[in-house]
Amino acid sequence: MTAKELLGKSPEQLRESLIALKKEAFNLRFQAATNQLENTSRMRAVRREVARIMTVLNQKAATAAAN
Repeated sequence: MTAKELLGKSPEQLRESLIALKKEAFNLRFQAATNQLENTSRMRAVRREVARIMTVLNQKAATAAAN
């Protein structure tokens, strides 16, 4: 998901996506620890998606505080 797509979502939708991604990241770490992880690149992609969502949430909070 791109940052432009994220900007169109509400903060509540972003938080829901963030929760789902954090759960996925936990499951991926668990699979990696038990040597069951097949797609190791997904861990990096999930981390980056979490960072994108956090960035957009912080931007929205900063603009809301400025107004």
